Amino acid sequence: MREQHRFDEARLAHWLRSTVVGFDGPLKVAQFRGGQSNPTYRLTTPGADYVLRRKPPGQLVPGAHAVDREARVMSALHTVGIPVPKVVAECGDDAVIGTPFYLMELVNGRIFWDSRMAGVPTGDRTKMFDDMNRVVAALHTVDPDAVGLGDFGRRDGYVRRQLERWSRQYDSARGDADRDPDVDWLRDWIRERVPVDAGVSVTHGDIKCDNLIYHPTEPRVIAILDWELATLGDPLADFAYNTLMYHLPRTIAGGLGDLSADELKVLGIPSETEYVASYRERTGRVDSAGLDVYLVFNAFRLYAIMHGIRARVQQGTAVSAHAGDMIAAMPRLLEVGRRLAERSPA
Repeated sequence: MREQHRFDEARLAHWLRSTVVGFDGPLKVAQFRGGQSNPTYRLTTPGADYVLRRKPPGQLVPGAHAVDREARVMSALHTVGIPVPKVVAECGDDAVIGTPFYLMELVNGRIFWDSRMAGVPTGDRTKMFDDMNRVVAALHTVDPDAVGLGDFGRRDGYVRRQLERWSRQYDSARGDADRDPDVDWLRDWIRERVPVDAGVSVTHGDIKCDNLIYHPTEPRVIAILDWELATLGDPLADFAYNTLMYHLPRTIAGGLGDLSADELKVLGIPSETEYVASYRERTGRVDSAGLDVYLVFNAFRLYAIMHGIRARVQQGTAVSAHAGDMIAAMPRLLEVGRRLAERSPA
């Protein structure tokens, strides 16, 4: 466990014993390596294993690290078959471990930090990409009102609101020395081309390979993780973030942008065009001519997120031990955004 994320394990065990039916110690706690935002821990007991996800300690950006929203959206989606871990308990009392947290079931399976999915047979890799596409489409066809999420966010102007939100976060996390004219250029380019909402759905906000758990042996998704950025919004913006993997270098979220069409084919990974067509077939959405604007928006948004991570590294509060690798790749992300903007017909 990283030193800045330690807490009183005996106090947690006492709370669990009084709250979670069937809980019994002794309790063993270990911190997962992933999670750039909310520290996540594996709780092991003789009878069951759990996952605890908490707000980080220290001064936080207002509205960020919303573990209560994570728990709410996962609980709602679990009722309609979207693959999410079952939420077991929630705690908003800082006195237990220092910050609010929730507890969910541990889902055993495979997580791939690189979209190439090393070690997977080619045929399975093809099916795994198709199942990732399937669960994204399934999420975007859930009726928010039907699952009690009708008030989970505003229903209009998603891209514009998100653009301004991440602009504020970017501005608040930088000093004058951090100002990059390429970031301002991307932001202005998007502002001039903000798309009309393609609809309203539950949006995950960070669907990518390493936020999915695949079955231990079968090529199918059994859980979607990390719902901190979830809200109601434009499903195409959410899908474009998922599709951004085709343009990111390997050093950013295990992207596929360094691979040629032939290399993708050898690996059994569908092309971007094929991946988009599968989503369109499943949802009836996607105007291919307009998708580039959503991609550029997500490149800017991801840059703003990474900029915030850089600020937390400088403050000594970054969650992931791999945050430095992401920061080093930030200039590449600006290149991706600019290239996507220049290829767009918009």
